[in-house]
Amino acid sequence: MSRLSLAVASVVLVVLLAPAAAVGQTSEAPASARTAWGDPDLQGIWNNATLTPLQRPANLADRAFLTEEEAAGLAQSTVQRNADLLNAPARRTEAGGNVGAYNNFWMERGTSVVPDRRTSIIVDPEDGRLPPLTPEMEARMNSAEASRLARMRGGQEPVETYEQLDLGDRCLWYRGIPSFPTGYNNNYHIVQTPDMVAILQEHIHDTRFIPLDGRPHVSGKIRQYAGDSRGRWEGDTLVVETTNFNRHAFIRNFNGNLSTDLHVVERFTRLGPDTLGYEFTVTDPNTWTRPWSGSLPMSRLDGQMYEYACHEGNYGLTNILAGSRAEELAAAQEQ
Repeated sequence: MSRLSLAVASVVLVVLLAPAAAVGQTSEAPASARTAWGDPDLQGIWNNATLTPLQRPANLADRAFLTEEEAAGLAQSTVQRNADLLNAPARRTEAGGNVGAYNNFWMERGTSVVPDRRTSIIVDPEDGRLPPLTPEMEARMNSAEASRLARMRGGQEPVETYEQLDLGDRCLWYRGIPSFPTGYNNNYHIVQTPDMVAILQEHIHDTRFIPLDGRPHVSGKIRQYAGDSRGRWEGDTLVVETTNFNRHAFIRNFNGNLSTDLHVVERFTRLGPDTLGYEFTVTDPNTWTRPWSGSLPMSRLDGQMYEYACHEGNYGLTNILAGSRAEELAAAQEQ
């Protein structure tokens, strides 16, 4: 995002969300904190980085929770690993290695598991695993075309057109809904007004605007990367239903493989001064054989959230496509 675009977006946010600015945000706010107009106060910058995986590991197949000792040991070993990598001497990348990788200094994977020590973010099904794929989706994800696209996106095969690269490569769209933590930039800035909630996602700078005024979803003919969200209060919980996704809907490794029938329900609940409860249910009958749900509490951060400047998409596509044409030319000359 350019500085001009960021400035324009900031002005729009200030104008649309001006009442929220007057409310103020403090790290001392209790779970029962209210906005000036009486709604639960969810505002602030929240982080969802965690060591807890999306799916339960095979070696913990019969265990829904870690013990306190196991959770503490995992946290301690992660902190020690980060310290060891920070102090490790520089080393030369071997030929054929990943010369474009970030070192561990730039990573933000979290240093603890979720507060209840669950062994997976997924809570339903009870085994902590994603439901089986539908036969049609399984065939699609295991198809020769899917393998070809994976080789192109991994740099093992020339790319024919920019449309074969995913939207993360193009700095357009990455996290999806629901949003899961990745290696870095796991922050979300929530701002409220009586009629709207805005969630600024740090990674690739997407902002969701969630109306609370009871308006219906937009026409089914209108499809968007982040879908069309509508919110309502159920007691102290903000319930958000999102529909109208386009074919680029994104959930973890299902980038571009979800259907336009995707339906997501999210629940945001202030659990304490520094904890925001986040639960979700995903339904896509064309992808999975049943709905699945998860829980991923967020931790409050003080300070500011800075711009995620995803510049690679500004010049990377030219270089990728030019490199692919050069590879094809070299291969043709060898024949």
